Amino acid sequence: MAVSSAVGGSGGRGSTTGPWRNWAGNVTARPTRSVAPASTEELAAAIRTAASDRLTVKAAGTGHSFTPVAATDGLLIRPERMTGVRTVDREAGTVTVAAGTPLKHLNATLASHGLSLTNMGDIMEQTVSGAAATGTHGTGRDSASVAAQITALELVTADGSVLTCSADENPEVFTAARLGLGALGVISELTFAVEPEFLLTAREEPMPFDEVADRFDELVAENEHFEFYWFPHTGSCNTKRNNRSQGPAAPAGKVSGWIEDELLSNGVFQLACTVGRAVPAAIPGIAKISSRALSARTYTDIPYKVFTSPRRVRFLEMEYALPRAAAVAALGELKALVERSDFKVSFPVEVRTAPADDLPLSTASGRDTVYVAVHMFRGTPHQAYFAAAERIMTAHGGRPHWGKLHTRDAAYLADVYPRFGEFTALRDRLDPERRFANPYLRRVLGD
Repeated sequence: MAVSSAVGGSGGRGSTTGPWRNWAGNVTARPTRSVAPASTEELAAAIRTAASDRLTVKAAGTGHSFTPVAATDGLLIRPERMTGVRTVDREAGTVTVAAGTPLKHLNATLASHGLSLTNMGDIMEQTVSGAAATGTHGTGRDSASVAAQITALELVTADGSVLTCSADENPEVFTAARLGLGALGVISELTFAVEPEFLLTAREEPMPFDEVADRFDELVAENEHFEFYWFPHTGSCNTKRNNRSQGPAAPAGKVSGWIEDELLSNGVFQLACTVGRAVPAAIPGIAKISSRALSARTYTDIPYKVFTSPRRVRFLEMEYALPRAAAVAALGELKALVERSDFKVSFPVEVRTAPADDLPLSTASGRDTVYVAVHMFRGTPHQAYFAAAERIMTAHGGRPHWGKLHTRDAAYLADVYPRFGEFTALRDRLDPERRFANPYLRRVLGD
């Protein structure tokens, strides 16, 4: 039986102008106008009007991409009124949700129904459509990205038409639009596969870099969700293993959880990064202290409370998806780079995995994948470090995360994505006038 649970905004369509900025503050857009539609019909009308005014169109989520993937000087579609879970269908194991709904609201609603997504990323501030469109992922031996969990979607195309897409209806559009970069149209609603809520036991513990490298394949194979953070300038890592549990629930204690997740991971870390930005020579010493600050802990809770954690320290990020077999070699090269260079890196390097999937532009398309993400504190020079790391990643056939900083273009990407031409041909058919283009999409997809 389907249970309706719609939640929406109130008021008229509204139109505003003014600059738009992303979360990290490194991207600013100045649209000619912006609107916040509350329904698919209002969204389609806005796109038709933009077409008649010869404006390009982009939909913005919460701005958690570091690239200008959502930037436009035309019409900006804002997400705040296209929100809410529309139907929960327990028998089908699906939930249909408006495109602008933040993941945190989806997770809370699912929990209230005793349901959960199978896997998710490590933050939940993004909108569901923004997370899917840019390839947001967590870590998983068997379970894949947010986009890979979509079973149907509704897409408004360049002429204002509304396409309902699934494996049975407009399947070629469905295959590509689940992770479409906003290049095929504007998604108005998504349907996700969900399952009965389960418990995860998280085991976090420090581990030497060399041990993680030696045991990497074993740790990935033995755990449903494995990830680790390496602290540059040290030989130390913090590992996290999440596995399903029969319970009972044993959440992190309020005090100990606050110390780990807020005081150390946000408050003290913010202070350490600020000191490091002012005095770069202090960063290696701070890194050694930071790598020893987080202690081993184990806790059991519902999925979103284990998968996600608050991220309040603002930064810039580059992440590459590599063939799984290249993981240890690439990490060794990255560690050697930091050791021989003058780079002062205050943020840990994050390493996660994903199984191969069948989405044309997924960073895990057709191959088991390891993700290597490098970060720099906002306001700290990052270009040289990111460029050097990128050379390592591209030497291993890396695919850049679509929402994170990189310098790759369509010529490079066509070589590392076997189904790249399939996606661009569909784009030519659905958006021949490039209504949904912007400079970033012209660079990564061609024109």
